[in-house]
Order: sequence, then structure tokens, then C-alpha cells
Amino acid sequence: MSTEQPNLFGEMVGEEKVRYEQIPEKKIIPTAFLPGVNTEEAYPEIKGFAELEKLNLSCEKCGLRSTCKQVVYGGGNPHADLLFIGEGPGADEDAKGIPFVGRSGKLFDKILAAVKFDREEIYITNVVKCRPPGNRLPNPNEVKVCRNYLEAQIRLMQPKIIVCLGSAASRAVIAPRSSIGQVRGRWLQRNGIKMMATYHPAALLRNESYKRPTWEDFKLIRDAYNEIRNP
Repeated sequence: MSTEQPNLFGEMVGEEKVRYEQIPEKKIIPTAFLPGVNTEEAYPEIKGFAELEKLNLSCEKCGLRSTCKQVVYGGGNPHADLLFIGEGPGADEDAKGIPFVGRSGKLFDKILAAVKFDREEIYITNVVKCRPPGNRLPNPNEVKVCRNYLEAQIRLMQPKIIVCLGSAASRAVIAPRSSIGQVRGRWLQRNGIKMMATYHPAALLRNESYKRPTWEDFKLIRDAYNEIRNP
């Protein structure tokens, strides 16, 4: 009877070696930033902002592209620490290919100037990149398709602060069932990124009572951004 013992490497001294199959490495799938997004569908192969924009400009994955003039990808500094996300382009944005250039865009510029933000140092985009007919809110299917581009934008930018403008942006970024009244004016955090929701500038044009709380929100945003710029 043999008294030989197995060694620590799976071999028996004096007997045939045991063969082990190599265990394949487990693929690590990163967690999506946006609720409900599958990262494998959010263009993980895209490594640059310009490359993503080129792909986005040729997209026809939902019906909006057939009813608008052009894709409004975004505007500003793609390396910005501060990202503003609206709902979708309007008629003026669709005509010029630039976000927030209509009446609400002019009001937005006044708010930015009041807190001493320059459009060239921040970045502005929308949940959907094509204008919904009649400037309606994007429907769930349109958001589902287009939020993959937004997920990729956030992944490539790695902003430190995200501000959601309006209810559609809040539901796409913060929580699907959130209302602007519930979440606006307070900081939330996910994956190291601070988030806040406030009223869309278009809502301020319809209801002046929103102007005061929006101004209070922007003062908080200004202070948080200044802390980043001047640590």
C-alpha cells in the first residue's frame, strides 16, 4: 500500500499527473449609469466623442429621424465637468442643429450668465437627439432607443455634475418614476457623479412661479461647480 501523499499542485508523486482544464476569464460587464440601460447596447466599442457623434448623426433607429431635419447631438465642451441634459430639440434647435437656441434657450443663456457659466466650458445635450413632432415630449420607445447614446456620452465625458432640465430628463437619468417636484433642488449621487434636477427653461416661460425655485437650484449648482474648479 502506497503511503505517498498528493502535493499542493495536484500531482501524485510516482503516479500519473492529474490534468486540469484552464478556467476561462469571466467577462466583466460595467454597470450602466442610466437606469434600465444595457451597457452592451450602449456602444461600448466607441472610444471617442467624435466617433460617437458621427454614429449618432447617421442613426435611424426610431421614427423621429424621418420627421426632423437633423440630429442635435449636443454642444459645448465634451471634456466638461458639468453636463446639462434636456428633453429633446425644438423647432429652432432642429433648424440649427444646436441645443437650446430657441426662446427657452435664450432664457437658459440668461440663467447661465447670472451664475457666470460660459456655454463653451459646459456641455449641453438632450435625452433624445431628434425633434419630436410638434415639440411633444419623447415617448418611452424613443427614449429607450436614444438613451444608449446618452449613456455613451456620459461614459466618455465622465462629468462630475449632471443637471437634468425637466421631467423627461429626470425620469431618464435619475429614476423612471420620478417627478420634477419630488427630486428638484437636492443633490443625489451615483457612481461618484453628483446629480440634480430643476425645471426646464420652457416651463419657466409657461409658469413664472418656477423662476424663483429654479434660481435657487442654480445657485446650488454654481456653488458645487465652483468647488470643483477651485478645490
